[in-house]
Amino acid sequence: MTFVAGPVRVRVPATSANLGPGFDTLGLALDLRDELEAEVLPDGLVVEVTGYGAGEVPLDEDHLVLRAMRATFDRLGKQPTGLRLTCANVIPHARGLGSSSAAIVGGVWLARELVAGGRLLLDDAALLDLAAQLEGHPDNVAPALLGGFVISGQDADGAFWAVPAGVDPRIGAVVFIPPSPLSTEAARGLIPAAVPHADAAANAGRAALLVAALSGRPEELLRATEDRLHQDYRRPAMPTSLALVDALRADGVPAVVSGAGPTVLAFADGPGTAATDALLARCPDGWDARALVISSTGAVVVH
Repeated sequence: MTFVAGPVRVRVPATSANLGPGFDTLGLALDLRDELEAEVLPDGLVVEVTGYGAGEVPLDEDHLVLRAMRATFDRLGKQPTGLRLTCANVIPHARGLGSSSAAIVGGVWLARELVAGGRLLLDDAALLDLAAQLEGHPDNVAPALLGGFVISGQDADGAFWAVPAGVDPRIGAVVFIPPSPLSTEAARGLIPAAVPHADAAANAGRAALLVAALSGRPEELLRATEDRLHQDYRRPAMPTSLALVDALRADGVPAVVSGAGPTVLAFADGPGTAATDALLARCPDGWDARALVISSTGAVVVH
């Protein structure tokens, strides 16, 4: 096995998981992308970070992208003698927009590209499996890798799977990003081990409806994004986020907590429309609101 000469570069999208009722199963790629570059060196390790995480994330073997790269090199059978990694991060950290999944997908993708013939040795299905193992669940890594709207899960034997589904081109998104982070572990810790059967049944129906709504029935998005499994249980950790979700939904806007939060995602008509502009104007003080296109592509190599 040999490594390629010169750097390789990849862009990886932000993602929003759950989307209301699809807890740990539904995810959507958004056109907000981190750009990562890596190169094999004769020796040593250089890690550089700009944007989100600069001055905060480790610049050694503990860096998440690097950990994903090392796991991929192990899977491929050979570690390089030295590495340079550069990360230009635009996805906010710990906000429910898939920053850790973007780092993992970027890392496994970079490592594969640095190996001559890497795509023959490790196909996309194997890459998804490795990324999901590193993340622990596939709902964010699947759309980060594949793009678009993805339904994903894990079989009883441990195998991960992901199935892309269509997204109506009329549908866009507005994200409301709060200034304070929230760890996924803290948000997950608030969810009970068991929920009422009626709530589980209601969510199953809403999740199925959401697939239809996103693929061509956007008028059903408000009903389809109703959740009973996780959002209200997380309210103590993000009361302002859930208050915004409640206010938007009361006005007929399909709004949900993005991933584990605390970002709020509202489905809209797409950037530049009057409805989207009206949503942007509802951004709470101190928050950041962005109109985003749903990205049909996942991780891509930049030439």
